[in-house]
Amino acid sequence: MTDIVATRRDAVLGIGINRPQKRNALTQAMYAAMTEHLAQAERDESVRAVLFHGLADVFTAGNDLEDFAERPPHREETPVFHFLHAVAAAQKPLVAAVTGPAVGIGTTLLFHCDLVYAADNARFALPFVQLGLVPEFASSYLLPLLAGYQRAAELLLLGETFDAKKAYETGFVTRVVPAAEAIDTGWREAAKLAALPPKSVRVTKALMKSGHAEAVRGQLAAEGEHFRTMLTEPAARAAFAAFLARRK
Repeated sequence: MTDIVATRRDAVLGIGINRPQKRNALTQAMYAAMTEHLAQAERDESVRAVLFHGLADVFTAGNDLEDFAERPPHREETPVFHFLHAVAAAQKPLVAAVTGPAVGIGTTLLFHCDLVYAADNARFALPFVQLGLVPEFASSYLLPLLAGYQRAAELLLLGETFDAKKAYETGFVTRVVPAAEAIDTGWREAAKLAALPPKSVRVTKALMKSGHAEAVRGQLAAEGEHFRTMLTEPAARAAFAAFLARRK
C-alpha cells in the first residue's frame, strides 16, 4: 500500500497520504491501511504521538467517489467506518499537518486531532449536503461545539470552500504557518508531545475528551446510519453520476 506511507521518527509515527495522481483521494483500501497503522501505534508503547499529513500541495481531496460508487460502505463493518471509530477512540495524541485542499474527511478528521497545523495554502470544504449526503465523523456535533451553531451551519449546509484563516477562527486549527513549513512543523510539534511523560499526556487527553465521548459515539452511529441510507437515494446517485461524467 504505497498510497499510505508510514514513517517513524523516534517516538512519532507519521501516517502520510501519498496518492498524488488522484489528489490524495481516499479509497477503502487506504482507510484500511491507515486504521492498521493507527492500531499498531496504539499497541506500541514506543510510539507516543501520531502525525497525519499529506503532500506539499494537497492533504486530501476527500473520498474517492469512483471507489465509493463501486464499493459503497453500506454496512458499519467497512474500512471507512473502522477508521472513523479508531481515530475517535485513539488514546495517544494525534497531530495533523494540512497543506493544500482538505476536503470532506480531510476536514472532519481534524476535529478529532489534538494539534492541527495548517499551511497558509490550505483550503477546507465540507460538501456533504451538496453530494446529497450528511456530515460524518461526528462533525455535526463537534463543529457546532467548536464554532457555535450559525458558523457551523454555514460550513456544513452551504459546503463552500474556506481558507486557513477561517479554519483557525472556527477553532479547529492550532496555528497557520507558511506552506513550506507546515509538514515540518507537524513533525516538530508531535515530537514535543512525544517527549512529555506519556501517561500524563494520555490521561490529560482522556480527561479533556471524556465529557463528550458518549455524545461523539452516538453521533458517529446516527450520522453513519443516515449516510449509508442516503448513498442509495436519488440526490447522492445524481451527484456521483455528475462527478464521474465530468471525469470522462
